[in-house]
Amino acid sequence: MSQLIAIGRLRSGPEADLFARYNARLRPPLGVTELPEGRGSAAEVKRREGEALLRAVPANAFAVALDLGGEAPDSLRLATLLGRWRETGRPVCFLIGGAEGLDAPVLARADAVLSLGPMTWPHFLVRPMLAEQLFRAQAIATGHPYHRSGRP
Repeated sequence: MSQLIAIGRLRSGPEADLFARYNARLRPPLGVTELPEGRGSAAEVKRREGEALLRAVPANAFAVALDLGGEAPDSLRLATLLGRWRETGRPVCFLIGGAEGLDAPVLARADAVLSLGPMTWPHFLVRPMLAEQLFRAQAIATGHPYHRSGRP
C-alpha cells in the first residue's frame, strides 16, 4: 500500500476533487495523512514541518520525497521506478512539504527524491498531479490503454 504524507490540509475545491478522482482509480488508493503547517520564521517552519513529516513516516517505509531537486522521470520511467519500489516489500510513502519546501533531514531520510518537473508547483496542486501520475504508472504496468506511449 502507498501513503501520501503532506503538510497542510487540502480544502474542498477543484484540486481536492481532482485528487479524489484519481485516487479513487488507484488500486489500492493512497492513504492520506495531512499534517499541520508550521508557524514561525521560514527556517523554523521548514524545520518543524520536516520533523512532523519524519515522525509520520513509518520506520520501514520506502520514503519518496517530492522536491524540485529530484529526478524528473517520464511516465514510463516512473512506472518502472514504482514497480521497483514496491518490490522492496516496504510501504511506499510520498512526502510533500509545505510552502517552504522540505528540510534537509527529510531529504536525507528519503530513499528516492522525485520532481514533477523544473517548474515550482503549489503544494495543493502536487497532490492531484502525483495521483494522476501514479494512476498512469499503474495503467502502464497493467497494460491499460489510459497511457498512450509516444504521445504527451
